[in-house]
Amino acid sequence: MTTLKRQLLIIDPQNDFCDLPSAALPVPGATADMLRLSRLIQTQGHLLDAIHVTLDTHQQLDIAHPSWWCNTSCEAPPPFTQISITDIENGIWQARNPQQQDHSLAYVKALAQSGRYQLMVWPEHCLQGSWGQQVHNGLAKSLAEWENSHGLKVNYIHKGYNPNTEHYSAIQAEVPDPADPASQVDKTWIAMLARADALLIAGQALSHCVASTIEDLPTQLGEPYLQKMWLLSDCSSPVPGFETIAETFMSKMGARGMHSVHSSALDLSQLTATSQPKE
Repeated sequence: MTTLKRQLLIIDPQNDFCDLPSAALPVPGATADMLRLSRLIQTQGHLLDAIHVTLDTHQQLDIAHPSWWCNTSCEAPPPFTQISITDIENGIWQARNPQQQDHSLAYVKALAQSGRYQLMVWPEHCLQGSWGQQVHNGLAKSLAEWENSHGLKVNYIHKGYNPNTEHYSAIQAEVPDPADPASQVDKTWIAMLARADALLIAGQALSHCVASTIEDLPTQLGEPYLQKMWLLSDCSSPVPGFETIAETFMSKMGARGMHSVHSSALDLSQLTATSQPKE
């Protein structure tokens, strides 16, 4: 079996999450994050055995987009509105399509039961085929050069296309759809990640999709796998207003064994599960 000792997982490095003009959901610092990540691939990419890139990919009509919902005046909720079980039961917000009302309530109840997130209405972002859904240009060039130089294929993974559920984590949707394999755990991909001695992780946003992915990985691969995980802390930033959540997440995962390192301090040739580069 081919060795895959050093792997890089890049979460949603897309235009709509970068602090660029016309971005739908810009994360301050994300553009600089992508440029630092590009430099790492350019300078040390020859030491990577695999690169995985997840792509947040949505339809316009999505349970986490404004057009799904309306109030009694047929007005859509503004972006960043949180919708609770009580909001739906009291008619504050309801599915614009009455046929989706029962599912919408059941979905928000399932979210509450999981205890991870309350439904957030986001600006329409990463729409299929749009500029915002594309990988940041500088990073895309570095990924293409890596493929050409090393004869290896970047593993691109689309997530979020199912409009009936959110899909923060790259591992599975918040509420997996039994009829949609793309919303469930990809066992083949998990087996590939399991072969890593070190898994570098970067991307957007630290407070949401990066955090959810990191939290889900040891569930699939076991708690000791956290010792193999290295978050590139200068290549990932939180959504504004969620900085405290990101800080708490970093502290919690560090206590469980996940490593954190600046890309500028990283020497991939020396990286193992027990090595400790300085920040």
